Amino acid sequence: MASLCAACGNTVAAGERFCRVCGRAVVAVPSVATANVAVTPAAAAQVSGKATASLVCGLLFFIPLAFVAAIVFGHLALSEIRNSAGRLKGEGLAIAGLVLGYAWIVSIPVILIIAAIAIPNLLRARMAANESSAVAGIRQINVAEVSYSNEHTKAGYTCSLSDLSRSIDGQLASGQKNGYVFRLSGCTPGESGAMVNYKLVAYPITQNSTGTRVFCSDESNVIKVEQGGSAENCLANGSPLH
Repeated sequence: MASLCAACGNTVAAGERFCRVCGRAVVAVPSVATANVAVTPAAAAQVSGKATASLVCGLLFFIPLAFVAAIVFGHLALSEIRNSAGRLKGEGLAIAGLVLGYAWIVSIPVILIIAAIAIPNLLRARMAANESSAVAGIRQINVAEVSYSNEHTKAGYTCSLSDLSRSIDGQLASGQKNGYVFRLSGCTPGESGAMVNYKLVAYPITQNSTGTRVFCSDESNVIKVEQGGSAENCLANGSPLH
C-alpha cells in the first residue's frame, strides 16, 4: 500500500524503504481501517402547539377570558416541553403568553378604576352638551316664531314645529334633537283671530341620562330653566336663564 514520505511528501510505493526523491528512510505506519458508520440525523424539534396557543390568547386580550386561556396553555406548554427530552421547543412562546396573561390580570383593577372615574365624567359632559344644544334650539324656535307671525299676520304664531321647517333645522322640526324633546303648545287667538301666544318646552328624552334640566319659553322670548322639574311647571316655576 503506497504511503507519503514524511519529509518531502513524495509518494512511496509499497515495499520501498527509502524515498526516491529525498532519500529519507520510510517509516511504516500501520493503516487503520475506519468503519463506515451510517449516522442518522436527529429529528428536528417541533414547536409546542400549547405554547403557540398561549401566546395567541395573550395577544387576544379583547376577547373575554382569553388571558385565562393564555395562562393555562402557558403552564401546560412549559411542562410538556420539559418532559419531551428535546422533542419539543417553544419555551419562549409559552413564557411570553404567560407574561401577557398575568399582565392583563394585574391591569383589570386599574382599568376598572379608570372606568369608574371616566364614565360618570363622560355622561356629565354629554348631558351638558345636550342641555346647551336645547337652549340653542329654544332660541332658534323663538326667532322662527317671530318670523312666522310676521309673514302670516292673519294666522299669528304656530303650534306646529313643521310650520317652522324653513327657519329651523330638520331635527328641531321633527321634535327631537341631541337627547331633548321639543314641544309647542298653548296657542291662543287674540281678538283678530291670530294666535298671540305659544308655549315652548324642551325636556330630556331620558331624565338624568340625556339631560337633567327642563327649558321653556313663550312669546316673550324669555328662556326659563327648571332643575329636574316637569315640562308643565317650567313656565310657572322656572328661573330665567342668564
